[in-house]
Amino acid sequence: MKKNNKFQKSSWIFAAFICCTSFAAEQNAGNSTMPQIVLPTPLTGPSPWPDILKQRISTLLPKAMDNTGLAHWLIVCRENDNDPLAKHVGCENAGGTAVVLFSRTSKGVTSRIFSPVSEATALKELKRFDEVIEISKQQDAIHAAASWLKEQNIRGPLAVNSFSQNPQADGLSHSQYLALSSALQDTELSLVAAEPLIYYWLARKLPAEVAIMAAAAQLTSDWQYQAYQHVIPGVTTDQDIAHFLKEKMAEAGVQDAWASDQNPAVNSGPDRGHSHATARVIQPGDVIQIDFGIRVFDHWVTDIQRFAYVLKPGENKAPAAIQHAWDSALAGGRAAFAAMKPGVTGNSVHQAQLEVMAKAGSLPVMWSTGHPVGYVAHDTGPNLGVRIASERQLDAGMTFSYDGFYSWYYPGSAQQQTKTISVEEMVVITNAGAQFLTVPQQDLILIAAPTN
Repeated sequence: MKKNNKFQKSSWIFAAFICCTSFAAEQNAGNSTMPQIVLPTPLTGPSPWPDILKQRISTLLPKAMDNTGLAHWLIVCRENDNDPLAKHVGCENAGGTAVVLFSRTSKGVTSRIFSPVSEATALKELKRFDEVIEISKQQDAIHAAASWLKEQNIRGPLAVNSFSQNPQADGLSHSQYLALSSALQDTELSLVAAEPLIYYWLARKLPAEVAIMAAAAQLTSDWQYQAYQHVIPGVTTDQDIAHFLKEKMAEAGVQDAWASDQNPAVNSGPDRGHSHATARVIQPGDVIQIDFGIRVFDHWVTDIQRFAYVLKPGENKAPAAIQHAWDSALAGGRAAFAAMKPGVTGNSVHQAQLEVMAKAGSLPVMWSTGHPVGYVAHDTGPNLGVRIASERQLDAGMTFSYDGFYSWYYPGSAQQQTKTISVEEMVVITNAGAQFLTVPQQDLILIAAPTN
């Protein structure tokens, strides 16, 4: 185990360098004016998000607006129960109703915010927006924004965060929608879904973001290997592994990638789906799953799974059936990895793995092969499965977590329960195909049998 960990760490340094430098070179080709973002090391200290947000707005948002034909995007922000994209548009500190408006121009994207006077001073100092329009206590930001649009004689579609099944693109409340509709009466503006624009913008990550995610993925993977080193068969519980990983998070000052009580999901028994770790005592013959993710700088998340087998007394390797399951899961994952490239649909990636699973004799699984990952564990982008978003095409700059699957009936369950290996990796899509953000798990981790 220790030797393998050293290999993992040293190999990751090389892989991360190749991944992030080559991806950055692709993205920066022909753009000598793109600002360079200095990343903190380690993943502590001041967040690079403010600089990255500016770069996302200046480089990716114009492409998103051009790609979708939407020249104006309006976001309503408010206190306490804010729009899911508030942090992405710079109004996360709204103390009252504020309106952000992005407009496509010949020079790029112009940003303005109609802000309560109580927040306007800080917004001006932060220089997040091209224009800060102060709204007095007696005024209403929605009506002020509508009046500005009328004065500029802006016509046609006005994109808003509504009319979408994507939670990240559906932040406009019903009361805000009614107020905005009323304020825009007698105009030639029509409210349309911003979802296509949001989809394009959120699904693609900058090279600096990919580098952050790669560093965070290293920690996520390394800590799981360390957790397995502490397992004592017959003593250690699934909850003990979860507690170890929670301690590592606390020491590093990082947060949960998803709901705290289900992160990490640790399971040494039959499949439980997305669930919490239990007090089940780990026994010889168990296959252990850790599904774990962290959030860094309060913005970027990881999602990685690592698997181990607990040797029985007298065993020095996994039995043939378990080894077959592991090898088959790796083969399914490799098929999915090979299929991931710009222009293919998420469903085609899923189908590539399903063919391998069928040949290997795996039971069907309930899960998609993979999903976008970045700002949340299940981010906006093509789903690598059979959902509506699975028909979307992959593109360079998108980041995914994907699983290599093999499932069988859990021993002693009378074919009523299953066990699934779902080794999960993180990748970024480049023009040449997928690239790993960490060194993938190639060998099933073996935990020594208990000694008397």
